[in-house]
Amino acid sequence: MTREHHWRTAPRGSILPAMRTQEQSTHRQRPDTIHVGHTPGGLVTYCVNVPPEALPTVLRRDLERAWYAARDAALAERQGAVRGFRFTRPDGSHTDLALADRDARCWVGAVDNTVGIGNANGLSLCLRLLALIDLLARAPWARSLLHLARDGAEFHPALLKAAASQPLTKEARFDETGFRMRLSRFVGGFQLEAPAEDGLAAPRP
Repeated sequence: MTREHHWRTAPRGSILPAMRTQEQSTHRQRPDTIHVGHTPGGLVTYCVNVPPEALPTVLRRDLERAWYAARDAALAERQGAVRGFRFTRPDGSHTDLALADRDARCWVGAVDNTVGIGNANGLSLCLRLLALIDLLARAPWARSLLHLARDGAEFHPALLKAAASQPLTKEARFDETGFRMRLSRFVGGFQLEAPAEDGLAAPRP
């Protein structure tokens, strides 16, 4: 069995021992089953019988609502639980993801409270939102589609549409090249430029 580990932040300890029991209990369940568990230390665990790259696409408007819920939670300085995910593939390999970052915990908690992430669609929605924020942090060209205001950020509709339909990678991220290609489908003649000081960048003819 091969194992792929992806930690968004350095955890205090491995989540794997706490998840072994749940992984065994989900082995014979249907392919899209998500088993949610809790550890005595307060960690919420998710054993998912679908890898990140196989999670379904979502609706753009649902992704936008998830962002507003996450933004409101951040403005209210709400706390979220530390969560650990194990995504198992048919060949027995798996990817582990731990979310211990304070902001990520807040955002994921907001999405969970709004739509629930104990199902494939809700989890896909949550991971796509995190992947979009991650992409914006490492891809300066995408920031021209982001407007920052006092009450939070606003995403260009094309950015949300691409994030809602672009497949996740096996590490639950967006491939930058693939995302950029998909984005070009939704905005004809779009030229990426430096972030505008006011408002959203508009497509150029």
